Amino acid sequence: MVSNGAYDRDNVFAKILRGDLPSVPVYEDEDVLAFMDAFPQTAGHVLAISKSSLAQDILQIAPTDLRCLIGVVSNIAKAIAAALKPDGILIVQASGRAAGQTVGHFHFHIIPRWEGQPMKGHGHGAMAKFEELQVIARRISACLPLDASQ
Repeated sequence: MVSNGAYDRDNVFAKILRGDLPSVPVYEDEDVLAFMDAFPQTAGHVLAISKSSLAQDILQIAPTDLRCLIGVVSNIAKAIAAALKPDGILIVQASGRAAGQTVGHFHFHIIPRWEGQPMKGHGHGAMAKFEELQVIARRISACLPLDASQ
């Protein structure tokens, strides 16, 4: 499992939280940051992470941090449904390398799915264009409740 070692404070999500790497935010509050995946599996793929937890996986995350995250994940999924009209939404939480986790910071993937549209593999394909991610992020954000943590 990823959690066998110490938390890597230089992982990509830690760098995003510090402002060392850019991201395209969809939602942010004091506990959670949701942003567009730079390597989306489908258009509208969003990641949700805790801003304070150093949990690497499901085995380490505190219940209070998990509750904050899952509430935002639910609201992001609803906003994706309203903004992008997918046929379904895939929520993924991979814990450990064998499960497909590539960043040692606990997170959820919220991935819109359309019938007949193949989904790219996790971490495969080219990086999305920042401007295209911004357009989709604005569409999703516009459909969020004012307090998406509730």
